[in-house]
Amino acid sequence: MPAARHENFDLRDLPDSFYADPYPVYRLLREKAPVLELPGGGYFISNYEHLMHVYRDARRFSSDKCTQFGPVFGQNSLLFEHHTTSLVFNDPPLHTNVRKAIGNALSNRMVVEMRLGVESLIDELLDDIADRRQFDLIADFASAIPIEIIGNMLAVPRAERGPLRRWSLAILGSLEVGLDQPRLDEGNRCVSEFLDYLREFVPRRRGAMTEADDDILIRLLRWESDGYRLTESELYHQCIFLLNAGHETTTNLVGNGVELLMRFPDVLGQLKQQPGLIDSAIEEVLRYESSNQLGNRTTTEDIEIDGVQIPADTVLTLCIGAANRDPAVFENPDVFNIERNPNPHLAFGSGIHTCAGLNVARLEGRIAIGKLIARFPSLELTSAGQRAHRARFRGFESLPMSTGE
Repeated sequence: MPAARHENFDLRDLPDSFYADPYPVYRLLREKAPVLELPGGGYFISNYEHLMHVYRDARRFSSDKCTQFGPVFGQNSLLFEHHTTSLVFNDPPLHTNVRKAIGNALSNRMVVEMRLGVESLIDELLDDIADRRQFDLIADFASAIPIEIIGNMLAVPRAERGPLRRWSLAILGSLEVGLDQPRLDEGNRCVSEFLDYLREFVPRRRGAMTEADDDILIRLLRWESDGYRLTESELYHQCIFLLNAGHETTTNLVGNGVELLMRFPDVLGQLKQQPGLIDSAIEEVLRYESSNQLGNRTTTEDIEIDGVQIPADTVLTLCIGAANRDPAVFENPDVFNIERNPNPHLAFGSGIHTCAGLNVARLEGRIAIGKLIARFPSLELTSAGQRAHRARFRGFESLPMSTGE
């Protein structure tokens, strides 16, 4: 059976209305063409059940991106080197070894111990916001949290953190559909600058480390499993990956979450009256406005999905944003319900590639949003936020706000 086609949907050429609200399009695709052949090649998968099928079969649906990224970045480019070395874009055995190293570094104990530091940082940011009253939620709050937290996790001195957000945005921006030459050049330049920094910083940190040091970089340096240790190149690229993964997801989680509470004041009132709902509220934000909307896999053999024959070596685009609104799984999926239970969203993926830092993101989101609305009960938007024109990573570039005081 051939794949259904929808001639108006092309990831390479999306209208402004899509970035404002992609969900009507996702609903149409999920209902009419859950396995859609894309004009530029590959298939777009929008059904929850189909995504779970792909996530659970890492053998037939590969995360290795060497074939996919070669034509996009050039096989000798630094972007290619980085993205094909990082945890998220690899299959076993490299994925297994790197995930063990990062999993050791992001242990449950480490996350629990982070709480006081996260609370202290957020209180500091809120004090600054209180002094100014007018602020941009993204620039002054949401994006500052992961930069500082990951900077602390890697023990990067505060005075050296200035370029981290710019590097992260450029490197992640290279993963968006429709990459143009200026963004390609900027992405490669930022990988180069980041690697240059790490080549100087990591030996400095290694030389100064003591037995008592237990930050994530030290854990990665010390980690060994079955005689395997990370190479210097793998170590550097996992440091970049940790910043990128933690930065974008948390910034978008906080930005999307606060905007949703402004959009639905009844829900905001409910959360103020029942602050114990913050955990389930964060899960609903992750479902309703997933920070990461799209993922990819490549078929390793001829397969069939929903009656559609798909040949080997075909790139699949997995639409997390559509799956998280699938009515077959979520009752009233277009309703923002912070008491939703169960809530088996796919914001962090599933299977062996489930996000390694999901508990860090949840911790940051809970504390950031919970403390913000408690500190400023009259919080309000002062103008419409500016959505980033990104199909993969959904969030805001700017959200002008006032404390209302």
